[in-house]
Amino acid sequence: MMPVIPETLVDLCKKRMQPYACEGFVYGRGPMCPAIMIVGEAPGETEIHNGMPFSGHAGKVLDQFFHYVGVEREDIYFTSTVRSRPYKIVQKKSRDDELIEKKYNRAPTLKEQFAHAPILDYELEHVKPKQLVTLGNIGLQRLLGRNYTISEVHGRLIHSKVRKLKDLDSNEWTWSEHTYSIFPTYHPASIFYNRSLEKDIYKDLDHLKKILKHSEKRLGHN
Repeated sequence: MMPVIPETLVDLCKKRMQPYACEGFVYGRGPMCPAIMIVGEAPGETEIHNGMPFSGHAGKVLDQFFHYVGVEREDIYFTSTVRSRPYKIVQKKSRDDELIEKKYNRAPTLKEQFAHAPILDYELEHVKPKQLVTLGNIGLQRLLGRNYTISEVHGRLIHSKVRKLKDLDSNEWTWSEHTYSIFPTYHPASIFYNRSLEKDIYKDLDHLKKILKHSEKRLGHN
């Protein structure tokens, strides 16, 4: 599907990202007025090479989650807080005992989130999702602020205005005029490090399934 973001906005955000240790750029992907908009953290190594959001290991887990909910990829718009891959360089010894440098994913900083904020702001205004689903703390706090943590609010339906950049030249948040329906849950990659979270995630998904069915019935009566 063709990107909805104007290239002038993409170019602006790429320029704003230049001072930071980030690489590549991945467009959001999915239909207009989708059943769900996924707001993740940032692309990883796989995504920046193939240009497909959530196409790495975590993306395969995410596909399983939404197959369980009964929503296919074709009905989901995928985006993230930062559209480039934030990385850190770590020195490691190879099998030949040589010192090599490797890039590893890391969480995006607040400055990096500000740099890419206009893109997510634009998508929220123009894609018009019926339901937002945030993955992990980064997506959640990008929209609702740092008073929210995923461990406290996962699996809850939140109706709220969301944070957006005050203006293109500022590093300051303001609030949207529109109120969104937001459903936070854990990032699928979290189960790689803490398998016990999988049980909590599936409880969240059971709740999300009910929310989506209720929404379909309500819309069907209008």
